Amino acid sequence: MAIATDSKRTSYQSGSPIGAAVRSVLAFFNENRLFTAGVLLLLALYLFGVIGAQRISPKMANMGAAPLNLRPSAEYPLGTDGLGRDMFAVMVIGIPNTFKIGFLAGAVGVFIGTLIGLFAGYYKGRADAIFSSFADVMLVIPTLAILITVSAYVRVVTVEIMAMIVGLLSWPLPARLIRAQTLSLRERLFVEVARLSGQNDFEIIIFQILPNLTAFLAAAFVGAVSGGILASVGLEVLGLGPQNIPTIGRTLYYAFNYSALFKGMWWWWGPPVVTLAAIFTGLFMMSISLDKYANPRLRGATRN
Repeated sequence: MAIATDSKRTSYQSGSPIGAAVRSVLAFFNENRLFTAGVLLLLALYLFGVIGAQRISPKMANMGAAPLNLRPSAEYPLGTDGLGRDMFAVMVIGIPNTFKIGFLAGAVGVFIGTLIGLFAGYYKGRADAIFSSFADVMLVIPTLAILITVSAYVRVVTVEIMAMIVGLLSWPLPARLIRAQTLSLRERLFVEVARLSGQNDFEIIIFQILPNLTAFLAAAFVGAVSGGILASVGLEVLGLGPQNIPTIGRTLYYAFNYSALFKGMWWWWGPPVVTLAAIFTGLFMMSISLDKYANPRLRGATRN
């Protein structure tokens, strides 16, 4: 029994792969305080929506559920709008929906961009020329104009459809970033060793190149989420996007459409504006921290 206990204790002390991964993540958060602050800010906003949803009735975000144009009070902490909606309920439901659009759009854009960037950068030649030319064309074409056209022709727009529309047009920048890094990594010695050891192209891309792109993928994802939220809010302010689903952009659309700014109803447009500012501040802090982590030159500059 003593031998067994000692062996277990030794195994715990040596640490399992999961424990090592957890320590590595915690060390990253400890070393990158700006990134941690951004994550905590976004997490606080998301938890506001999740916890708030347990304390309010979703029906209060429907039109006509409350008296019109009430200032903030004990009964209605954020007042009511000109449509008879409890603004607290609107924000509680709208913040998670806006996050959902941004994260889904970012995931779709980065996934497509990573596939294109990896294969274009690894194989080079004709594949690289075709994909790079297509990405350059997509970067030149005004994305907002395409989004407006597509959204106008989609009859029923849900949060998921909105995210897909935005995500399908947000892949060129991640593709260019991953392509540039793949072009550099494919010439490294460890790739040549893997090729000589018998690994095929797919195995080299997945097991050799992709793990070295983690920091760049994270930075690309944060940028894509920020771009996805910005694009979705822009469309919603123009009256496109989900019609009967509370989001930050849809709330601003109603506020502008009913002249809340001129009527002095600051509680109608103020919370969405402050929320968007907090979201983009958090994403900006995360983006700066990830850029410094991925770019050795920036890390050296900050140390000096």
